[in-house]
Amino acid sequence: MLIDLVGHDDPALVQAATSGSLRHVIVEAGDLLRTRPAPGEWSVIELLGHMLDAEIVSSGRYRWVLAEDQPPLTPYDQDLWVAALGYNDADPMDLLETFDALRAANLALWRRSTPEQRLRAGMHGERGPESFDLMFRLLAGHSRFHLDQMHRTLDAVRDRPRSSE
Repeated sequence: MLIDLVGHDDPALVQAATSGSLRHVIVEAGDLLRTRPAPGEWSVIELLGHMLDAEIVSSGRYRWVLAEDQPPLTPYDQDLWVAALGYNDADPMDLLETFDALRAANLALWRRSTPEQRLRAGMHGERGPESFDLMFRLLAGHSRFHLDQMHRTLDAVRDRPRSSE
């Protein structure tokens, strides 16, 4: 599904556009930034935190795959990370600055990688073999998916009483 969200688009261009889109959504959210659409669902800032987590994890995975032979790629529980890392109380600009730095480093890594390096793979603990190319495309689709989810979240919370839960 995430690959389908990228289609034939250049995943590097999709990823490069994400930071600007995130900034727009954060501004658009205003005082609804921390409002969850329903219990157990993430607010816009929690979605941003999750996207940062994905960028952090992908940063490591890319480098392991490029440097080591078929390294293990450990899965993580995204809900535990969002809850444990307190994103609903975070400063959105801090999250965006960290995201931007990692995204820029990962885009630079992609640009200097060779076609052979992009085929190198690790072994994901749940999904099996994943190449650098596949992981990079998945992250581009992940960005599009969660940007859309941010918009859906805002739509869901706009017409109801404002609270943090």
